[in-house]
Amino acid sequence: MDKIATMEDAELIINGIEALNNALGPSAALRFLSLLHKEQTDYVEISRKLYDGQTIEDIFQRARQNWKG
Repeated sequence: MDKIATMEDAELIINGIEALNNALGPSAALRFLSLLHKEQTDYVEISRKLYDGQTIEDIFQRARQNWKG
């Protein structure tokens, strides 16, 4: 059976957010999601899952690479 077909909803959401983040960058991905999503979401829980296993340095390094300031 296809991996996507067997994913739990939370895993599918996380993989989708990661794909958006990779394709659009963090700021545009968040903007895109906010345009589509009008109901309350536990962004803290999503962030915990999205960044699970990453150090703060990993996250900041990726942010520095994507910074356009």
